[in-house]
Amino acid sequence: MSVLDSFRYKDLDALRVGRFDLGVNTSFIVYRFKDTLIDTGPSNQWKYVRPFVESQPFSQLLLTHHHEDHSGNAGAIQALTGVRPLAPEITVEILRRGFRIPPIQKIIWGSAGRADAAPLPDKLEIGGEAVMPIFAPGHAKDMTCYLLPERGWLFSADLYIANYLKLLRSDEQIPTLLDSIRKVLGHEFDVILCPHRGVVENGREKLEEKYRYLLDLAGRAQALAESGMNTIEITHQLLGKENLMSVLSRYNFSKRNLVASCLQVDPSLHSDLR
Repeated sequence: MSVLDSFRYKDLDALRVGRFDLGVNTSFIVYRFKDTLIDTGPSNQWKYVRPFVESQPFSQLLLTHHHEDHSGNAGAIQALTGVRPLAPEITVEILRRGFRIPPIQKIIWGSAGRADAAPLPDKLEIGGEAVMPIFAPGHAKDMTCYLLPERGWLFSADLYIANYLKLLRSDEQIPTLLDSIRKVLGHEFDVILCPHRGVVENGREKLEEKYRYLLDLAGRAQALAESGMNTIEITHQLLGKENLMSVLSRYNFSKRNLVASCLQVDPSLHSDLR
């Protein structure tokens, strides 16, 4: 069963789409705030995203990173409207050359064609309001969040999604993700605008909760490793058996990846924010 829903939060419009209704990880929210779209949604939902794009004029398209659910319609939107996507420099290069998408992700989101994005300008605004890009890798090497300091809003890309991670992609890095969360928590904000979870009020508290959870999980995993357990044993002990998504992705997206990455965390680097 697919997902199609629209909603409004204050003066922000949003469209949620998805081929499957299997939780927040299989649906995506395209946000429109004033003159700007934030991310594009997956290409296999273009027939629903297009009317949303056409419903109001806009002059700016911001991309948070290259993943196919975030950038899948970038080229189509540019061809339709003439608005060139703006993205972090790393993202610009990835979208120019194209990138491989694992089979299970292609089933969920579709493909992502190449796109001609431009680097973010030195001064970034949405409808006259200042925007602060915050480079936040870990989930993806090019991921960037967009903070609206005057409102206390954070377009969080995939930094948040949920308080408690259970699965991790093979190319994600928990030590880097923790550093990014720490960096973002150095700024003031209250509302997270997540492209999967949606509007998260008390967002700073929720992100802090995720930060503490990952540190605690890393500490428990490392203690079990010191006792002689291997990664699979630790995974079963802390997170239980792998689920269907792990099997379907051939463990590219799995619990064992989360544990293996937690074993690389240096707790001493984060002791002051526990």
